[in-house]
Amino acid sequence: MPNLLEQLRKFTVVVADTGDLEAMEKFHPQDATTNPSLITTVAQMPQYQPVVDGVLKDARNELGEGATDQAVANLAFQRLAIAFGKKILAIVPGRVSTEVDARLSYDTEASIKQARSIIAQYDAAGIGRDRVLVKIASTWEGFRAAEVLEKDGIHCNMTLLFGMHQAIAAADAGVTLISPFVGRILDWYKKDTGKDYTGADDPGVQSVTTIYNYYKKFGYKTQVMGASFRNIGEITELAGCDLLTIAPKLLAELDSKEEDLPRKLDPARAASMNIERLTIDKATFDRMHAADRMAHDKLKEGIEGFSKALEDLEKLLAMRLAELSEKQAVAAH
Repeated sequence: MPNLLEQLRKFTVVVADTGDLEAMEKFHPQDATTNPSLITTVAQMPQYQPVVDGVLKDARNELGEGATDQAVANLAFQRLAIAFGKKILAIVPGRVSTEVDARLSYDTEASIKQARSIIAQYDAAGIGRDRVLVKIASTWEGFRAAEVLEKDGIHCNMTLLFGMHQAIAAADAGVTLISPFVGRILDWYKKDTGKDYTGADDPGVQSVTTIYNYYKKFGYKTQVMGASFRNIGEITELAGCDLLTIAPKLLAELDSKEEDLPRKLDPARAASMNIERLTIDKATFDRMHAADRMAHDKLKEGIEGFSKALEDLEKLLAMRLAELSEKQAVAAH
């Protein structure tokens, strides 16, 4: 019997949720996603130090010797995710997701500007737009940015998505893909209720199932990519979802288990369901977001967490740059 991972690939695109290139080479995912926390983790691994040092060197050359270490570190910080993105695209046949600075999550214009900068850097490296998804947080301002970018042919992946109101706003904006966070939804409910959930009772699984069925019922082009899994039970319950982005540890677990995997999500079944269509304007979005404690809490927490990871990464790059400058000074003497 084929293992769970092989069966899952028959009806779901498997994506690697990591910045670790070695893990990608092992599991051969179609696509890969990164986020600030993953990039910060990978940037500290010894085997990727040459990537970090290369980005710092390029930033120094671009700004000139007179530039401060802080200015060089800031530029390198913007380039690092793209440096990893380019290496990832040498391994995966599909797309990479590269994230807009989480600190811009409530600024539509700044998000658009940075997304265009990300795409310009991939363009300069000869990488087509069909291979890059720009990740933007699922705020109302983020959806407005994505709407503009999609019209320009820049494909967006809406991240930190927890509620139906966010999913509908994303689809109405014409975004390419959404990433509902299954495990983080589960975390919130476990903490709020003190109960544990498994299988189809998992609130994160239920949320993604509802969103998937809504999209397929009304013929939206936006794809659903379940993300942030805590266990393989969540993954097997979402077999048939358009895409699932899975951490290496859980990919290994799926790869090692041989049991039957039935398809759980199916567009044909969704098309026959009795589902009410909703219209989401800003007032409705704000009202639904305030009423959904879980989505409200997890979006805020997610943006704050990614912002902190970016600050940690900036500090890490500044420290590494100081070390390199010191080595150069010693060598010069």
